[in-house]
Amino acid sequence: MKLALSWLTVLPLRVDDVDRTAAGRAIAWTPFVGVLLGAFAVVALKLLAISNISALVAGFLVVGVVALVTRGMHVDGLADVADGLGCYGPPERALKVMKDGGAGPFGVVTLIVVLGAQAAAIPHADWGVVVLAFATSRAAFGICCLRGVPAARPEGLGALVAGTQHPLLVAGTWVVLAVAAVPLGSRAVVAVVVAGALVWLLVRHTGKRFGGVTGDVLGAAAEIALLAVLVIA
Repeated sequence: MKLALSWLTVLPLRVDDVDRTAAGRAIAWTPFVGVLLGAFAVVALKLLAISNISALVAGFLVVGVVALVTRGMHVDGLADVADGLGCYGPPERALKVMKDGGAGPFGVVTLIVVLGAQAAAIPHADWGVVVLAFATSRAAFGICCLRGVPAARPEGLGALVAGTQHPLLVAGTWVVLAVAAVPLGSRAVVAVVVAGALVWLLVRHTGKRFGGVTGDVLGAAAEIALLAVLVIA
């Protein structure tokens, strides 16, 4: 859990000894980090509601604050994956484009659409839906790191965590999320199912396009799952 928090938040936690075993356990804990981030987002929304600013402005502020407390890694991953998928050429070229520090036109448009839709949806979501959305978004990492899913590069976060998650553990996590969504209504249950399906499709497509997953794919999966739950539920 400490490693998961150090990866996914700005909390000043340090873990010196990190191997594939520790990394795999950290990925399994990421939905709990999502719950904490969701609770943080709910508190931020309630505080902004006191100021009586417009819902859309509040939504953008919350999305921005969450990006700050997560170091913007997932947002950066989303942009990089969009640019990688948008370029022509072999997997090596796509990976080179993704590794470039800048954001291309595909990345910029994707960020505007995804973050804008998140900002528009989150102020109108029930607090339980917000927490569910963030938990689901971090559970997306488990699908990306299923056994049998290779890493696109021999180095980096993708290589460290790819293939570390047992299918039964991942399936169990998503069943728990679906059950937790039941009190929030049928739309919430559908949202979890759709989010899982979208992440699985992303993993399959990026696997064919890039040759496997990277840390950027994990970030993109999280943002897509978050968007799906917020919009549908």
